[in-house]
Amino acid sequence: MSGGRTRRAVVLTCATILFVVLVGATYQGVSTAVERRRFPFPGRLVDAGGHQLHLSCTGAGTPTVVLEAPAAAMSAAWGWVQPAVSARTRVCSYDRAGLGWSEAGDGPYGPETAANELDALLRNSREAGPYVVVGHGLGAAFARLYAARFPDRTAGLVLIDAPDLRPTERSTELSRLLAIAPWMARTGALRVAPMLSAETRGLPAASAGALSAFLNRPDHLTRAARELDTAGVIVARAAAATVPARIAVTEVSYGGSGRLALIAGQRQAGEVAAAIIAALDALSS
Repeated sequence: MSGGRTRRAVVLTCATILFVVLVGATYQGVSTAVERRRFPFPGRLVDAGGHQLHLSCTGAGTPTVVLEAPAAAMSAAWGWVQPAVSARTRVCSYDRAGLGWSEAGDGPYGPETAANELDALLRNSREAGPYVVVGHGLGAAFARLYAARFPDRTAGLVLIDAPDLRPTERSTELSRLLAIAPWMARTGALRVAPMLSAETRGLPAASAGALSAFLNRPDHLTRAARELDTAGVIVARAAAATVPARIAVTEVSYGGSGRLALIAGQRQAGEVAAAIIAALDALSS
């Protein structure tokens, strides 16, 4: 091939790549705009110290259950569990800063950030404590940190598949994917190859749609990647944290499949909800 033909081939290839990227970015932008209208946040936005966090509470009764979502997830991940438990008591799910409908805030991110912001959120929301804090996966580590930092506001802990200090194959794979996912999302590639959003199947339609939308959003994915980057420190500090003996701790083994291990199946969600309700009954006995 002559030099002229080579240059033309290179130019054509670059132009094709640029065209595909532009089409993908347009597709991403239009889809995100549609999803913003299609999935308005349930509940309310509450000040948590200079920025607002999304909080959705249902049911009535005491103690109030607070749900901490797993890595890369948000309040919508509790789509089956929250309604089941709210038949028994008050239940609040929320989105950590920068995830889902919550604002990211301007302050630096650290392992204690989530616990401090959750406490500010609950105080400013005027949801009555003390709380039974339920955490799933990395959310279990956040839940334990909250109980250790604010023991007077914690009545109990339910830890679902609490992570240990050794990274698993699943967590390593998720970390690698989240490192590139925001860039894939910006070009629309993550929508074409739904490596994360496909895992929402099985959740109620509204929950699956909302979570799927955010799992294709670069802002949500960037914050999720930052959390996973510090997951080792978070888990280590949670393991070393002292939770007073008077706070009842219930450990639940779920062992869900997929990269996110969401509690997406209705039967499995029923079992998790039953374990949470049993922990509530034990507190009141």
